Amino acid sequence: MLKQVVALSMCLLSAACTAGDTSAEPIPPANHAAAPLAPEFKGIKQWINSEPLTLSQLRGSVVLVEFWTRDCINCIHVMPHIKEWHSRYRDQGLTVVGVHTPEYDHEKLPANVQQTVRRFGLEYPIALDNDYKTWDAYGNRFWPALYLIDAEGRIVYRHYGEGSYAETEAQIQQLLAKR
Repeated sequence: MLKQVVALSMCLLSAACTAGDTSAEPIPPANHAAAPLAPEFKGIKQWINSEPLTLSQLRGSVVLVEFWTRDCINCIHVMPHIKEWHSRYRDQGLTVVGVHTPEYDHEKLPANVQQTVRRFGLEYPIALDNDYKTWDAYGNRFWPALYLIDAEGRIVYRHYGEGSYAETEAQIQQLLAKR
């Protein structure tokens, strides 16, 4: 519970959790070989829309990891963009993985997450990160948070909050072209 309170406090204090945020943050340096390797999905006990996935099996694909939670209005505002990118680029090598990390106890219930997945028509794989293991592995502190992973498994771009959709999509396109 303390993690949720700290994360919520950080979210409320951060401009990244407000609508219209433009804090897209490419991870320097531009040399992707020096970008950090993405951590594996950890502590995931259930997947929705997919069998369990690992980043090592997704190597060769561009991966968009999206941290979200079902009751976050900012996450809901980002969903149409994530759905569109999944639909538009999945056949070109993009794999979207939603990592649902709950803020409140009722968000830990798989049935509640599944209801949200159905309500918004989310078709991409979603990992239930109820124990914050993947959240912690990424050092994440915000909802929503996007991490783009290149075909070599390196985090080369991240964005917190809403906004910068055109810039994020341009990053997806560049990574797919380099594949």
